[in-house]
Order: sequence, then C-alpha cells, then structure tokens
Amino acid sequence: MSLTAEILSVGTEILLGNITNTNATFLSQELSVLGINVYHHTVVGDNPQRLAEAMDIALGRNDLIITTGGLGPTYDDLTKQTVGRALGLEMELHEDILADLKARWERRGTVMPPNNEQQAWFPKGCTIIPNDWGTAPSCAIEKEGKTVIMLPGPPYEMKNIWNRYVAPMMQAWQDSVLVSRYCRVVNIGESALEERLSALLKNSLNPTIAPYAGGGETVLRVTAKAATREEAYALTVPAVEHIARECGDDLYAVDKDSMEQVVCELLRELGLRVATCESITGGGLARRITDVPGASDVFECGLVTYSDRMKYRLADVSLETLRAHSAISLEAAIEMAEGTLKQSGADLAVSVTGVAGPETLPQGEPGTVYAAVAGPLGTRAAKLTLLRSNDRDRNRINATGKALDYLRFYLLDLQRSKRG
Repeated sequence: MSLTAEILSVGTEILLGNITNTNATFLSQELSVLGINVYHHTVVGDNPQRLAEAMDIALGRNDLIITTGGLGPTYDDLTKQTVGRALGLEMELHEDILADLKARWERRGTVMPPNNEQQAWFPKGCTIIPNDWGTAPSCAIEKEGKTVIMLPGPPYEMKNIWNRYVAPMMQAWQDSVLVSRYCRVVNIGESALEERLSALLKNSLNPTIAPYAGGGETVLRVTAKAATREEAYALTVPAVEHIARECGDDLYAVDKDSMEQVVCELLRELGLRVATCESITGGGLARRITDVPGASDVFECGLVTYSDRMKYRLADVSLETLRAHSAISLEAAIEMAEGTLKQSGADLAVSVTGVAGPETLPQGEPGTVYAAVAGPLGTRAAKLTLLRSNDRDRNRINATGKALDYLRFYLLDLQRSKRG
C-alpha cells in the first residue's frame, strides 16, 4: 500500500501571498516520483496554536508529514517545539550542533547571538539532517507509525537538503527502486500530445507516464519500478523511444533540464559560438544561454537594440527597412541577425523582435514575434507562433523560449548536414 503524505508549509509570508510556495510544488513532484501520494497541502502562519492544530490534523490522516519553515532563530520559529509537543517528546540540546553554530559565527569574526541557540534544540530521539547550505539543521522523527520530516523554509536550502540527504533516506524505505525520466516537448500542446500518445498513456502501467504543461512546454514523466535501478531504467526505454518516434524534433530533451542546456550542448558539439540581438525580449535570450555553466565556450556577445536608432547603429539594420517595414517585421529580424553576425565575429547570430503588449500596435497584436538565425546554412527567418495573450511578461518569456527553439532547429539541421 502506498504511503500518504501531507506538506505543511509554515510562514505568515506564504499565507499572506507575499512569497510563492515553491517548496510545496517541488516536494509534491519529488514525492510522486517516490510513489508517495500527497493528498493535502496546508499553509499555516507563524502561530503556535494554529500550527499545533494543523499538525494534529496532519498526523491523524497521513503516514508522512513534511514541514517547511519555522526552523530559524527568531521567536516565531516554533516548528520543532510544536511538533515535539504533538508527538509527546521533550526538547533536548545538541551540544555538537551548538558548537558548530558558534564556530560559524566565529569564522565571520563575530559572536553568535543568544537566540541562535534554539537552532540546536531538537525533539528527543529525532534523527538530525545536516544543513550544509544554511544555519538551520533539519530533522526527522518516527513514532507510532508516523514520520515527520522538518525542513528549512529557504528553497535553496530545502532543495539541497532534500536531494543530498532526504531523498536517499526515503528511497531506502522503499521495497523497490523507482527511476523517473523526463521527456520535454515543445510545439505540441498538452491536449494534442495526450491524444497523439493516448494508447501509450492508457496502457502503460509500469512505467507510468504523467504529462504536465508549463513554461511553454509539455513534460512527460516516465516512472518505472523494479528491484534494481538498472532494471527500472530498462523498463523506461520502450516508452521513451515511443515518445521520440511520435514527437520527432519537437522532443527537445530527455533527462536534461532546459532548452538552453540543449542549445549550448549543440553549439559545443559543433564548435560554434553564437551572438544574440534582441528587442522584445530585452536580454532574456542572452540571459538564458549564459545561465548554463560553461556558456562562455559558446556565447560571443549579446545586443539589446530596443530602439530603431540602436538597431541601425549596432546591428546594421538599414533605414530603408525600418521605414518600409518597421522594426517589428521579418525583414528587420533578418537584418538584425545578419548585422550582428558581421559585427560580432561569431559563427552564427540569432535575433528576435516583436510586440510585447499589452497594447496592440500597427505592426501587430501582443505576441507577434519574428526571429532569424544567420550562420553557416545562410539566413533563416520566421514569424513565431505564440499563444495569444495581453500579458507582457508572458509574451516576453514565451518569445525567448520560441527564439531558443528556432535556434535549436537551425543547429539540428547544421548537425545533420555535417554528418552527411
């Protein structure tokens, strides 16, 4: 029988909507991969009475409760104390953790504030989980068939603790090994993709296949269960191969994190360096490429030519083109790419221009986007298809992703031409 879990997020700032609860999203996805059913997300403010009530309810209906937040040094960081009381456990001081906290402050050239001592107090009998990324150690408690895992609130700390310590610990609880692989698809909507893969999605029990959409792409999570990791991985192979046949080049990655990672790998394989020239995206294209570690091997430079004057001066877009077609046109995108290629000395250049919104312009509605790539295969340009939206940020983000994908297709064709 599958375990049931609840994610209990602690923090008034989450309750008031001041920050987005990304921790709950991450943990739900991770628990799903482990085959653990998450039936409840609960958010409670920094109030010990309401936290105690939420914990009592969670313990009554779940095998596993994961809390995030409330492990800090301030007066309202009371998660450990509240959980301890709910489980009938006294608090005890861990001298080794206290010594480590004091040493951290000494390395900074100062003395630890007295209130930080509470980070060294834990419910009696718990398992300490180290925090190599912050000052608040985590812990896990098992009692009477219930398990409570307490993690810090900052997402960077929480995710690293989960990946290094908690996920392996929970995997060890399983009778079998789970392997999940992620197939990332663009240019095919979630509904259309489900229809195309309907037989596979309906009939596949091990592995299971779960589609979800977001960020301009659809991800298919293929999860298999077996006695060993090798056997579980082997079970995923036929499903992944089926998805690859059905999606073709629109399947841009398997077991990779992002479009920009794939683009950088293609550039590196081809021994090429790229330059960017952007208008609508305001540098977003260059940022995504340079987010990839090692991007300096493949990225030459980025231009943000937002005004017509800068398109003319920096990217060699002719005044005739700007007058006849405007800066938001296929012709302008072509000259932006070709001019940037010439000016930068890169091996190829990608350009993107369009209408971000929210207002409609004479050149088009919000989401009207043109891109071009100039390089060894000559210059290619296209009007890109974005979902219609008046949301300026959404249009800029989607335009960045579409331009990256347009560059990827160019690189794939170049790769094929070199292979003969």
